[in-house]
Amino acid sequence: MIIFPAIDIKDGQCVRLYQGDYARVTTYDADPVQVALRWQQAGAKWLHVVDLDGAARGEPVNLALIAAIRAATSLYVEVGGGLRSLEHIEQVLALGVERVILGTIALTDRALLENAMQRWGERIVVGLDARDGLVAISGWRETSAVQATVLAGELCEAGVRRFIYTDIARDGALSGPNLPALQEMQRAIASAIEKISYSHEATFQPESCSLITSGGIRSLDDVRSIAALGIEGVIIGKALYTGAVELADAIREYER
Repeated sequence: MIIFPAIDIKDGQCVRLYQGDYARVTTYDADPVQVALRWQQAGAKWLHVVDLDGAARGEPVNLALIAAIRAATSLYVEVGGGLRSLEHIEQVLALGVERVILGTIALTDRALLENAMQRWGERIVVGLDARDGLVAISGWRETSAVQATVLAGELCEAGVRRFIYTDIARDGALSGPNLPALQEMQRAIASAIEKISYSHEATFQPESCSLITSGGIRSLDDVRSIAALGIEGVIIGKALYTGAVELADAIREYER
């Protein structure tokens, strides 16, 4: 399993929000680049970066900082936050990052998502952020009427090969991951894969669809519970910044 340390950027600083609330923000470091170097020194291979200003504005904001992180480290980097057009996606990928995470447009603009997948393939990841099981968009400020598991199944059938699932109520709360919801997501994806495999009209036959989870990690025991489910990766944020989880320990025990 891959351990993804998280860097959330707001106003140029490394912060964490509580349950996605922009009014409940804690600043942990004034220099995200130094944080990225710290996670690299601890043994990380990947870095999960969210442009919170971009998510709120609907366009990339912290490109210069993301470029600086890319230049200063040898980490693989995935970036999300405010990517609502092909131009936005191209801007971020041009920085040399490995993957971009699309959230809002996965629900609001399926044609754009499909176009992005055609152009960039598995460099496109879909973020499924759920509040009470329903997909939240626009920097988590709007909650749709669409079940995250239903959307996951539809997008899997449409060709998405990797999802990041976040339970918003757990995010930044150190309350433990929502394992039942995560298992429901796994079942929805597995069902979609099975449906495709038996379809005579399918234009592709995927072997699997990867799932990364985020939200609520508070201890190595939580990491162990997620690893037992066979999840591809886990994103850890606040627990690293508070010292509840030591990144080097998590990587040594669970990353293969």
